[in-house]
Amino acid sequence: MKKETNLTLGISETEKVDEYMKGLKHPMLNVMKYLREFILSCDKNIGEGIYWNAPTFYYTGKMKPFDPKEYKRYIVGFNFYKQDTVRLIFLKGANAKDPKGLLEGDYKDGRRLMSFKSLEDVKSKEAELKKIVKQLVKLME
Repeated sequence: MKKETNLTLGISETEKVDEYMKGLKHPMLNVMKYLREFILSCDKNIGEGIYWNAPTFYYTGKMKPFDPKEYKRYIVGFNFYKQDTVRLIFLKGANAKDPKGLLEGDYKDGRRLMSFKSLEDVKSKEAELKKIVKQLVKLME
């Protein structure tokens, strides 16, 4: 039997993310903080933890047991590689309707990216970002 983790159980790890964010040095930290709060506010069933060395958001509602390697709970994670851009990686972004074409890339595994250059950029894409996050949460249930 595989060991249950906070992720497979759907338990949010806010303290770990708080600690991570306190130590983060990045020129776009204000954008990251805003996006974090925004994503968490999209649905009460969104939790967070540190996966792939960055804050990652996942579904906390009830799900049938699954192998953690299937990544079933993941919704979106941060990518801080670039210093002038904050990227969000939607692990199942290919499943979302994106009429405005904000999701970038065409990865075989279903990932899609969304990039932000500033807080104003985030705010201009907020409505669509919320729709995408809510769609992905709905697909979990």
